[in-house]
Amino acid sequence: MSDENLFRAFMSSLYCTLDAPVTWFRDNIVVPNQQQYPWYHQKYRRVPTIDQCYVDDAVCDFEANAQFLRDKKVDSEILNILRSRYEDCMLYESPDHLSACKEVLERYQDAEECWFIKYGDLGANGDARKAYMKQKHRMIFEKRYGQLSDQTRK
Repeated sequence: MSDENLFRAFMSSLYCTLDAPVTWFRDNIVVPNQQQYPWYHQKYRRVPTIDQCYVDDAVCDFEANAQFLRDKKVDSEILNILRSRYEDCMLYESPDHLSACKEVLERYQDAEECWFIKYGDLGANGDARKAYMKQKHRMIFEKRYGQLSDQTRK
């Protein structure tokens, strides 16, 4: 196909000269060797929890704390999403939001209670060992006195 405009013909040939190697490299080298996972969904392997670590195993302790902090970030983000859904529902269903958003509010309150059971009262320096001790004390309390969450809702 001949182009009557010399500048357009020159730019087209220059584009094809520069683009052809790059396109070939991407199609034949990069794409076949690429890992097929989205960039936002990195998968970490699950490491042993703090109760599976030996007392003097510092590496296992560090990995368990890192896993605990990752789980805390994920659970906090889930809680933020549920909170924003409830706030959006309240704004959208403005005059009658109590009946329309009841299911969303209950789901948010259940998630909030579960988050507080696991991470609440740990403070800023909460780690896996403190959370494990909190869980142990809660289980002992519930064995002696019954479910804690049932007593607070009565």
